[in-house]
Amino acid sequence: MSELVIDSGDTVWVLVSAALVLFMMPGLALFYAGLVRRGNVLAIMQQNLVPIAVISLTWILVGYSIAFSDDIGNGFMGDLGLFGLTGLDTAPTPALHAVDGDVAIPTLAFVAFQMMFAIITPALLTGATVGRLKTVGWVVTLALWSVLVYPFVAHWLFNPDGWLVGIGAQDWAGGIVVHAAAGAAALAVLVVVGRRQGWPRAGSIPHSIPLAVAGAGILWFGWFGFNGGGSLQGDGVAAQAVLNTHVAGAAAMGAWLVMERLRTGKGTVIGAITGGVAGLATITPCAGYVSTLSSLVIGLAAGVVCTFALGLKTFFRFDDALDVIAVHFVGGILGSLLLGLFGSHAINAAGADGLFFGGGADLLGAQAIALVVVIAFSFVVTLLIALAVQKTVGLKVAPGHEFGMDEVEQGANAYTLGQVSGLSAAGSAGTPGGAGTVAPAEHPVPAPVASTTTSETPSTPDAVVLTATFDSADLDALTTSLETAGAWAIQVTEVNEVVADPPSLRFRESSEPVRFARRLRVELCVARASAPTVVDLLTRQTVGLRTPLLHVFAEASGR
Repeated sequence: MSELVIDSGDTVWVLVSAALVLFMMPGLALFYAGLVRRGNVLAIMQQNLVPIAVISLTWILVGYSIAFSDDIGNGFMGDLGLFGLTGLDTAPTPALHAVDGDVAIPTLAFVAFQMMFAIITPALLTGATVGRLKTVGWVVTLALWSVLVYPFVAHWLFNPDGWLVGIGAQDWAGGIVVHAAAGAAALAVLVVVGRRQGWPRAGSIPHSIPLAVAGAGILWFGWFGFNGGGSLQGDGVAAQAVLNTHVAGAAAMGAWLVMERLRTGKGTVIGAITGGVAGLATITPCAGYVSTLSSLVIGLAAGVVCTFALGLKTFFRFDDALDVIAVHFVGGILGSLLLGLFGSHAINAAGADGLFFGGGADLLGAQAIALVVVIAFSFVVTLLIALAVQKTVGLKVAPGHEFGMDEVEQGANAYTLGQVSGLSAAGSAGTPGGAGTVAPAEHPVPAPVASTTTSETPSTPDAVVLTATFDSADLDALTTSLETAGAWAIQVTEVNEVVADPPSLRFRESSEPVRFARRLRVELCVARASAPTVVDLLTRQTVGLRTPLLHVFAEASGR
């Protein structure tokens, strides 16, 4: 072989792709965080960020060596000759990774790119175990999994000497290595940590759908590096992989929304982002091996099949909080099998023709074998790891902490208002002439009164405090009208009101009754003579006024 030459364009593309894959980690953290209850936001975000610290170290020390050093054991693992990356400078190609013919990239670029895959893979399973993983136990599990599971699977399918590669199996960017392995690991961990208290009634109603949408957008963006960098070259195959990634995600999003509307009567934002992620996961094993039209069909299949897969957790009674099994596990399996149908040698000379392109069933059979082997291996080894961790440092949180892990594990809350400081500047709230107040000369404001039975009452005659709750209103117009009618000390706050007949909110295809309804509450002071006018204004200018809650709350007249 002639001397290898570094291609700077390929090197830049691989490094950019590595950065894009790493950027998916905060995207995954936001995606999952938006879909959980507000008491578990920090916990799930930490579970998705800590792999960056843990697996970066294990990958450098032993992970990369197991996956990509010289093969031993007929394709089972590497020989650990690159422990700590100390052997990269050895002959005959010091620190170079061959890409195509005489073209190469620096091996360190390849190490970095593959590291990001190792980091994100176990993070996927945290969506299934929401509310149940202790921080220390999860860190130990991560470290063990990144040494005992992932690098072996990567060696089998990402290393040209891997034994599953030898039987003809293909995995462009991790449909088997990432999604199927992570899904099997999620099932194993669920066996150990069990179901949340009250499941399935105590499900996960998203606390911030906009946060989840932002996370899904980052994931989609990062996926272009996830799949686009698979060829390790900035060439036509990379362009094909990027286009296929987007087309499949878009097709799956559309198919999911159609299926959701047919089955539930509504096409939701959560359905849109879930369908998109399902399509991205499904195209991952195929992205650089299939045509654009095939990727569209694969995306449509993902949107339909993964929608029905949501019912698996109900049928098999496992508590997969954020549907990791339906989206990533089923998506990875589906895409890997569809590659056996749609693979095209014409798209990528390194690929093979699938059943629909004259290649027979050989590729499909190899894909099925690879899936069975990887799923069984990941499930069994992860189960042993999880059981060992549970018996030692502990993996599952204590009962009663499942819906408030942030305070238990973090000692903090994602949403906390600090102490409100008074403003001493002229015109500040609480001072004469301040915002929302009227000067005492115009309306003498009585001192606060707790109830009508207060022994000491203010001296202002014929003043009352009115309160009402309502669904919505044009607050600027309402406030102006109330002030014109003689009201002062007007306050509007957001409250959560217990309702007798609670509505049900949907999360994908499950629903949960919500006992508290979000309302607006207005409180104000007004002269008794003007109270009927104010009541009329509230009735006319608010939507969903709760008239039974509109009453004289406290009288401000002497007794």
